[in-house]
Formats: sequence, C-alpha cells, structure tokens
Amino acid sequence: MKRLVVLIIGLSALAAGCEDSPPSGPSQGTITTFTVPLSAANEVPAITNADAGATGTATIALTVTKDGSGTITGATANIQISVAGFPAGTTVTKAHIHNGTAGVNAGVFVDANLASGELVVVNGSGTITKTAVNVPLDKAAAILNNPSGHYFNVHTNLNPDGAIRGQLSAGTSIDY
Repeated sequence: MKRLVVLIIGLSALAAGCEDSPPSGPSQGTITTFTVPLSAANEVPAITNADAGATGTATIALTVTKDGSGTITGATANIQISVAGFPAGTTVTKAHIHNGTAGVNAGVFVDANLASGELVVVNGSGTITKTAVNVPLDKAAAILNNPSGHYFNVHTNLNPDGAIRGQLSAGTSIDY
C-alpha cells in the first residue's frame, strides 16, 4: 500500500512538473504589423519634381513561425500599399523594403514583387495588396530586431530610384 501511495504522489508531481515545461515542437506564429507613412520628402535626396506632392502608406504584416528554441523557421509578408497625390500618367514600377536608416540609401532587402504598372494609379491614387511575399529568415529576424534600420519605398517611372519613402518603426504583434 505504501508503494502505491508513493507511486501516485510521484506521478502527480511528475504530471504537475510537465505542465510548466516549454513545448518541444514548433511554436505558434506571430504576426507583426508595421504601418509606414510614405512621403516624397523622405527620399534621399528629397523629391522636388512632379512626384513631390505624393504620399502613401505601406502596411506590412510580417508573419513568422519559430521552433521551440525561438529560431525563425518561416517568414512571409502581406504588404498593402496605398498611394496618393501622384500626377496623371504615373506608373508605379516597384516597391521594396531596404536595410537603411533614415537619411541613408541602401540596397533592396525584401522585394514586394510588384510589377511595373501593377499598382494602378487612377486620379493620382491607388492601392494594392501583395500576399505571401517570401521573406528570407535572416532578413525577417533583422527587421524584427531593428525595424528603424529599414525603410520602405515606392518607385515610379519619373523617379526610378524611389518616389516616396518611410522608415519602419516598432510594430504591433499578435500570436496565433
């Protein structure tokens, strides 16, 4: 009888301890959303031609999954781009996340996969959403660890190096 009581107490303690242990498999995902105001004045150098009055917003929903140790195992982004104030006849040619701080130009870090003319600008305005954009794991980690070290910009036929730009800042995150 004593053995049975000790066994039951031991199993109860073991079961209670298991409740507090971290999961060993993949964790659930996290979506971090960055809302980025875009302006021609933020380009380097600032835009002074016909695109100078253009503005916009990029909303980047970065979805990452991590394994039990916290290492990112998957990353994609849904990117909504809204633009306004462009002159008639504007063609949006591309959009990207770059790895550069405010006032510094840098190379493309994550391509939004926007084809020239895909974002249709009617009466100076337009909106598009690109879904399931591949984000390399190391680049997702860099963006999450230092959002302000990255900017988003939209390129046009008149300004092929960038027409409107904005820095990322701390995003809001939800787990799912």
